[in-house]
Amino acid sequence: MPVLDDLSGFEFEDVMEDVFRTLGYENVRQAERTADEGRDVLMEEVVDGTRRAVVVECKHTGTVGRPVVQKLHSAIATFEFDGPKRGIVATTGRFTGPAVEYAERLERNGDPYPIELIDGEDLREIADEVGLDLYNGRIEILCDETLRPHDPATSVAAPVAEAFRDIDNIEAADLPAPHSQVTFRPVVAVTADTNAVFETSVGVVHRVNDRSRFAVHADRGRPQTVSGDVSTLVLENLHATVELDAEAFGKRYDAVEERRFGQTQTEYKDWAVDRLREQHTTTVSYTGDNNVTYTKTCEPKRSDVSVQSVEPVYVPQVRHTIDLGEYTYPYEYFAAGPSRVTSEDGIHRCVHCGTDGGDTTYTYCANCGSVNCGSHIETGRLEEAPVCTGCAVTERFAFKTKYFYDEANRDAFREEYDAMPFYEKAMENTPLAVGVLVLTVLLLLGLLVSVGGM
Repeated sequence: MPVLDDLSGFEFEDVMEDVFRTLGYENVRQAERTADEGRDVLMEEVVDGTRRAVVVECKHTGTVGRPVVQKLHSAIATFEFDGPKRGIVATTGRFTGPAVEYAERLERNGDPYPIELIDGEDLREIADEVGLDLYNGRIEILCDETLRPHDPATSVAAPVAEAFRDIDNIEAADLPAPHSQVTFRPVVAVTADTNAVFETSVGVVHRVNDRSRFAVHADRGRPQTVSGDVSTLVLENLHATVELDAEAFGKRYDAVEERRFGQTQTEYKDWAVDRLREQHTTTVSYTGDNNVTYTKTCEPKRSDVSVQSVEPVYVPQVRHTIDLGEYTYPYEYFAAGPSRVTSEDGIHRCVHCGTDGGDTTYTYCANCGSVNCGSHIETGRLEEAPVCTGCAVTERFAFKTKYFYDEANRDAFREEYDAMPFYEKAMENTPLAVGVLVLTVLLLLGLLVSVGGM
């Protein structure tokens, strides 16, 4: 294993921390390097409902002898944990006969602190299982589980049809098939405990006792916390994943992209620890024994934050684009089967003024394919059908602007208008006609009153 041999002892510990976390161990962390005491990695496992501590010694060396195994046995015995304990010695090399014999004897005798030995050959097998890149010594997160990109009970395009249901003047059944693409974005679900006590001469002034669970975007680049709604979508659906089969999904979607995880699990863990330390840092005030008020900045130490798990999964980001007349409408969301969180809604948006949101009534213009708010939709005079202010042909009749689908419609109405009697022409501008009528009546009344007073 030449590449792992090139790692330093500390780098090998980092790699093994990733290995154990990927294998499903919980609360995986490294012991303080300044006070090793024979323990490099500390973690926990649950076997038959019982939580057990596991103390790991990492040896980046060619040969590991019996004294190393004996030293770990003593370290396990003195390690404070309320429950059963066991140990693991992991090495890039091999174990001597006496070392193997000692570990086997502990097992045969039913020792309360058994020790498992993992040598270089074992590590090669584990590498294939957990995605250990032997060419750079990093744990590349390998994940084949994804949240569902669509509801299996409906079609891929069903969310687009649903989005158009409250758009007036268009039926979902009349929509053309959209172009649909899905990007499987890597995320990690982090569960961590923060427990810290801050004391001064007057006693405890602040405590932190918090369990955090959140999702982190794990694309290449700096990790970012997933937004609240999307994080909830991920965390609530971790139990309902399916295999990420790009070939199978490629038969349903026009384009499929699978992004790789950008960092190791340890790097995500370290980032989460820093984030939680920052989140829980606060300044408190307290009164000293001398009745003087003091302030203290309480910042948890790294050892106060315990990452219980880093669970990788893919969250599908689905993007549909649908062409209607002169316009293209995007509709994008993060999906988990029937559940989804919309990230872009280009359907509920007026193409003329940009008004968007679900509180406005939108109407489709079949003449040009536009979706419009109430300020940019009119009723065509000749067809009595909605037409938008952007494509309509206009002309004033009876001092009022009329809207038409095209010039032919306008010309046809112009002929109708010319043939109308005067009173019908007047009714093309009802407010004006009513106003003239009211004014005429008032003038007549005034005239009558004037004549009667003579």
